[in-house]
This record gives sequence, C-alpha cells and structure tokens, in this order.
Amino acid sequence: MTDYTDRRTIMAGSQLVMGLLLFIMPWIAGFAAEQTAAWTAWATGLLIAVAGIVGLAGQVQPAAWANLVLGLWAVIAPWLLGFAALASAMWSHVVLGLLVALVAAVELWWEQQAPPRVHA
Repeated sequence: MTDYTDRRTIMAGSQLVMGLLLFIMPWIAGFAAEQTAAWTAWATGLLIAVAGIVGLAGQVQPAAWANLVLGLWAVIAPWLLGFAALASAMWSHVVLGLLVALVAAVELWWEQQAPPRVHA
C-alpha cells in the first residue's frame, strides 16, 4: 500500500469507529432511557459508521462529505432536539461530532491536495 492509501484507510476506519462509538454511547454514558438523545445517537452513529464503510470501499469524497454533515449535525442536535440539559448525551454528541467533522474536513482537504491519479 502507498502512504496515500494508508491515510485514506486510517481516516475512513476512524470514521467507522467513531460512528460505532456514538452508536453505543447511550449505554456507555447512561442515557439509553432518554428517547430523543438515544435515538439521535443510534441513528447518527449508524449513518457515520456506514459512511466510514463507504469510504473504506473507495468512495472517499462522498463519505467524507456525508460525515462532515453528520458530524456537524451531531454537534447541534442536542440544542435543536432539546436534550442539551442532559450532560452525558450532550457531551457525547458534541465531542464525537466534532471529531467526526474534523476528520472529514481533513480528509476532504487532503483529497484536494493529492496529486491526480493516472491509470495505465
């Protein structure tokens, strides 16, 4: 593998892991009984993980764009959906959402910097 391929694999793999982590946070952080917060974590985490799988399958830019949007959604969801007062749910969404959005933004930036690929 090349450095370029390794970096893409690491970035997409990290998105998959962060999505799965957000998915299980309701149980880890103890907010599974809070319907809005839990369902938001489950749905958003699952979508982030699926986008990570899509990135691992080679569709890096669409996956990164999806995760940029999903990460930002995770950050603002506690306030838009009304569970910001629940600290464990709010911080789970904000921290993981920021990490997902940051990794996606870096990946998109790196994709723009990468030299064009030439196929023989």
